[in-house]
Parts: sequence; structure tokens; C-alpha cells
Amino acid sequence: MLIDAVLRHLAFALCLALLSAAAVRLMIAYPILDHPNERSSHARPTPRGGGVGVVLAFVTGMAALYVGADYARLPPPQFLGVIGAAVAIAAVSLWDDVADLRFAVKLAAQALAALVAVAAGLVLDRLALPWVGQVWIGWLGVPLTLFWIVGCTNAVNFMDGLDGLVGGSLFLAAVILCVVAGDEGGWFVYAASLLIAAGLAGFLPFNLHPARIFMGDVGSQFLGFMMAVLAVAAAHFDAAAVSFLIVPLLLFGLLFDAAFTLVRRALRGERVAAAHRTHLYQMAQRSGLGVRAVAATHWGFVLFHGALIALFLRLTPETKPLIVLPALALQFAWALYVARRVRRAGLTWAAG
Repeated sequence: MLIDAVLRHLAFALCLALLSAAAVRLMIAYPILDHPNERSSHARPTPRGGGVGVVLAFVTGMAALYVGADYARLPPPQFLGVIGAAVAIAAVSLWDDVADLRFAVKLAAQALAALVAVAAGLVLDRLALPWVGQVWIGWLGVPLTLFWIVGCTNAVNFMDGLDGLVGGSLFLAAVILCVVAGDEGGWFVYAASLLIAAGLAGFLPFNLHPARIFMGDVGSQFLGFMMAVLAVAAAHFDAAAVSFLIVPLLLFGLLFDAAFTLVRRALRGERVAAAHRTHLYQMAQRSGLGVRAVAATHWGFVLFHGALIALFLRLTPETKPLIVLPALALQFAWALYVARRVRRAGLTWAAG
């Protein structure tokens, strides 16, 4: 019975992957061109907006879920609110891919989408602290949830600058999250992550180096928003031992690079919202490490963090937060490695 259900789900995911691939091919045939500039990692005009395929596959799957799978739905207000917010942020992001909106406009759209998710009832109500366990946070849950959703959305968006890096990382993260949520009985998280993985499976072959198309903001912002929302949704499955920390841990490589770069640039007095090429992954590529090698390194981070999650699920509540320590150690080792390559290549960390 279980095997039959899994096979049906995989068959459905395959159909959605083909739908995604068809949409991506259309975006290549009728392109929104991304013209290279001095901050680009690509050398020739390349279509962007391939994330439309991921969004289309996800929304189609969610529509089927809403009609035919009550067990895997959130309560209707949360379900419709979250999906509506995700579609809205995808629409604004597609507009940005076409018209290059100001950062303030994009940030306002992200904040509004996060507010919709919070108003629909997806709010963190507790956090796990080392040696303490779960602590109720009351009204602080609202601003923390808003900060997390907007921060994660931007982090994924900022990291989408190298062929296959974000697409491959999120595909692996979604597959691992799907397996964990299914094993632990978190059915909405299971279904949503399966749909994300299916959409990325259709997109990723076109995005591997040398990329035929980029996912664009329509893909990166949509995926960052949905992964952030899934982290909050997972936090509500305490009886099934699914925690808020699982998604941030899976995305730890992306989140660390984005946060490290933001703090470093702020300390240097640089304008943090300005375009640049000084993320760790960008500096690694500029120092001579191949595009495929940098992307594969980030895929390795996700697999390592997936192994940590297997351990995480067996820890006591008081010790679960300590799982971030090996993840942090790996990222600091990566940062030191990149810094050494940058120094040997005679590069500067200044924006430009």
C-alpha cells in the first residue's frame, strides 16, 4: 500500500517536471534576455525567467492537492493565504525580470507576502535553545517570522548568480525535506517539497553550466519564500519531531554566504543593497575555481546538512540546536579556503 502511494506520487511529480520543462523551453524560445555587465558571471546574453516552470508546476500541484488530498492541506485560510502570497511574489518577481524594479519595490512585495502568510496563521510560536529545549516566544513570534521569511527570500535571491548553484541546492534540499516530512507525518511539508523538487527537476537540466536559461527573480524569490514558509509550517509538527531548524539547516550554505557577505560589506561601509560580485561563491569562481566545482561544492553542503538532520532527529530537545555547530564549522572552513584563493589570485573584496 505504501509503495503504491509512493509510486503514484512519483508519477505525479514526473508529470509536473515535464510541465515545468515545457514552460522553461517556452521561456527559452521567447526569452527575457539577461545582458551581461561588469558584475555578471556570464559572458553572453542569456534568457532568464526559467523559474516560471517551477512556479507553474508548484501551483498546478497545489491545485490538485486542494481538490483531492485533504490530509496534506493546511487549514483553508492558511493554505489559500500562503499559495496566494507565493503566486503574488512570483508575479512581482517576473515583472522585475522584465523591467528591473527598484530594490525597495521588491522588498515591499516580499514584506507584504510575508504579512499575508503571518496573517493566515503561519507564525513561529517557540524556539529551541541549547540545554533548555523549546521556549515559547509569544508576541515576538510575529516579527521573527516576518524577518525570517523576508531574509530567506532575499538570501536565496542573492545567491542565484552561478549556473546550477541555487537550482541544484534547492532541488536536493526539497528532496531531503520531502523524505523527512513524509517519514515524520508532516504531509503538507511533504507535498509542497515534492512539488518544488518536481518543478526544479524540469528546470535544472537547462540551468547546468553552461546555462541555457537562468531562473530569474521569479524563481529565486518564489523558492526562497516557499522554503521559508515550509520551515515555519514544519515547526508546527512537534508531535512528529519535525522542527523549524530543519529547513534553515538544509539551506545553511546559502544563508551563511548571504549573511557573511551582508555583514562584511556593512562593516566596510559599502551600500549593502548595491549590486556586487563579492559573495563567497562569486569570489571562489573569480579566483579560478570552475563554475561546476563551486556549484557542486554547495550541493555537497546540502548533502552534509542532510546527514546532520538524520542525527538531529535523534537528539534530545535540549541538544538539537547544537547541530548548527558542525554546519558553522564547515562554512567557516569554506570561507577561509576562499579567502586564501582570493589572496593568491590578487583579488580585492571591494565591490566593483
